Amino acid sequence: MDFLKGLLIRLGSTAVAFWLATLLIPGITLESDSATETVTTLVLVAVIFGVVNAVLQPIIKTVGCGFYLLTLGLIALVVNGLLFLLTSWIADQAGLPFHVDGFWPAAVLGALFVGIVTWLLGAVLDRD
Repeated sequence: MDFLKGLLIRLGSTAVAFWLATLLIPGITLESDSATETVTTLVLVAVIFGVVNAVLQPIIKTVGCGFYLLTLGLIALVVNGLLFLLTSWIADQAGLPFHVDGFWPAAVLGALFVGIVTWLLGAVLDRD
């Protein structure tokens, strides 16, 4: 039961972070006609983002270990921005009305913002 609770908290906090990113960061848009479509889109984009990060992030970190050491971890901003852009592309292919305009500044700032907000919400909501 704790696993399901943690998964739902993570999914909800990521969806809220994406919603806030669409409101605050220029270049990240969500064009929907109803609140139901907006919520559904945000949850699906959060799932896509989670799957993309779960599958690709470990592979990229393993293959690019030298770059992480060479740049003292700053390459992670580039990698996260590219994964955010990939999430937008997959959402577009799936017909979801979520779009990121480009790598800089929208994707990089969006990935950074979503990461920080998800971390904060997870820390606040995961109280026992």
